[in-house]
Amino acid sequence: MDFMRKLSFFVFVLCVLISLKKENAETKKNLPTITWSPSSSASISAAPSISRQMFLSSKTKKLQEVGDYGSLEYDFYRESCPDAEKIIRSRVRRLYDVRSNIAPALLRLVFHDCFIEGCDASVLLDAIDGIDSEKDAPPNETLKGFDLIDIIKSDLEEACPGVVSCADVLVLAARESVALAGGPFYPLQTGRRDSTQTFGETAAFELPSPQDDLPKTIASFGSRGFDERETVSLLGAHSIGTINCKFIVSRLYNFDETDEPDPTLDTEFLNLLRSRCNDNHTSPSLSPSSADGSPPPSSVEDSLSSSSTQEPKVEMDYEGRGSGGFGTLYYRRLLQARGILYVDQQLTAGEETETWVRAYASDVSLFRRDFALAMMKLSNLGVLTAPTGQVRITCSKVS
Repeated sequence: MDFMRKLSFFVFVLCVLISLKKENAETKKNLPTITWSPSSSASISAAPSISRQMFLSSKTKKLQEVGDYGSLEYDFYRESCPDAEKIIRSRVRRLYDVRSNIAPALLRLVFHDCFIEGCDASVLLDAIDGIDSEKDAPPNETLKGFDLIDIIKSDLEEACPGVVSCADVLVLAARESVALAGGPFYPLQTGRRDSTQTFGETAAFELPSPQDDLPKTIASFGSRGFDERETVSLLGAHSIGTINCKFIVSRLYNFDETDEPDPTLDTEFLNLLRSRCNDNHTSPSLSPSSADGSPPPSSVEDSLSSSSTQEPKVEMDYEGRGSGGFGTLYYRRLLQARGILYVDQQLTAGEETETWVRAYASDVSLFRRDFALAMMKLSNLGVLTAPTGQVRITCSKVS
């Protein structure tokens, strides 16, 4: 009897161990893998069957609290429009070949959309019947890329009429532009629907400002569920694009109404910025016809190749390093007191935020991984899924 009891107990323990091993193997199989190429280009890949608990961490818990995934899934259009992502990728690449400045335009556009009431393409809607558009809110006056989304949407409508939402077009196009600009590629679920409303007043007061100090920035991003680490990584998007001098002129000449420059600016860098901004002490007003003060372009080629001569600007990549410097150089400049925007330089004013600035300045792989995760989280904020919302035929108008 004793022998039989021992044998039974041994068999029971063996079965438990086999079961646990199998469960652990299944968990590992379902987790996404992150691989790094020799060129330091991040590629985050995951099987389409991955559940929304793809990152088992505190990040995921916060993400679930802020963003409602609904019925989002990988390759959502596999039956209704199987070439959707391929069409978007192809068109973005062709547009990028014409002018690389589409990358910061699309990246900024998706941020301004998702930050206000979620990623629902509400920023693309024109004003109608006395309702203010988000486009007309002061923080959005310099947004560009609306025509690019229209071009991509037109391609999709030709292939799959009335199927792919403008909200999905926006997040997917931004992802492709990030990769083309030297940033990481990251997986995105699809199935978003478009809002039937626009939120001009909310955009006017709740979008972060280039002049925000650190506490305000942390509070603003925190209200959307981003912690300090994620906030620092997201601001790495300022590695690319241009900044109008009107957003930094107060730092150069009259910081905090003192008639003196911002004392946190490196002196040599201060002189460089003054020369790039042509010692312009004024803030040129924008023409109502165009966000950058230039006449409305007659075609997308014009809008991509035109440059405003009325308003001086500074390249965020002012050293001309190109795509190879996405992220890391931005953080290194902050450590040298060479942040162009006040909101950027403020990241070194806090103990935790400065810790992440230093980490990203020294570890490109860490930054690329964190930036990819933060962009995935941003792209899932407050999404609409069926049966809510709609799929717009024209992105600027409710269907």
